[in-house]
Amino acid sequence: MNLFGMLGVSRSALTAERMRAEVVTANMANAETTRTEEGGPYRRKLVVFRSQEPTSFPHIMNARLASSGAEEAGVKVAGVVEDPAPPEMRFEPGHPDADAKGFVAYPNIEPVKEMADLMGAVRAYELNSSAVQATKQMIQQAIDILR
Repeated sequence: MNLFGMLGVSRSALTAERMRAEVVTANMANAETTRTEEGGPYRRKLVVFRSQEPTSFPHIMNARLASSGAEEAGVKVAGVVEDPAPPEMRFEPGHPDADAKGFVAYPNIEPVKEMADLMGAVRAYELNSSAVQATKQMIQQAIDILR
């Protein structure tokens, strides 16, 4: 892989980690949301990543030429899925969303787990940003050698 390909991999990872941080912050913002447009409490969201590698010679050449928007090697967000964990039930008979027994369904969101996920996303973003800086320095040094 050439230096510009390394920039593409880091770019895709930066984009994926930014999406992960956005989803985590949405989870934290909706930790007490008991009613959504779909009905029921907010469901915790999770980002699913997958590796992305061009598999055929034409894809590799197109990615190198960057003329057709072909897939480059890197990280891709495969999707955002809902956590299958059941909601947390709290006894609050006066709440407008309480069921017949007085229980309210709250999102199953743990602030500590969300903060750990956010810290992981931020740290991965920082590391990929450092990789971009290192690659830029290598490119600059290669240019300086050619002068």
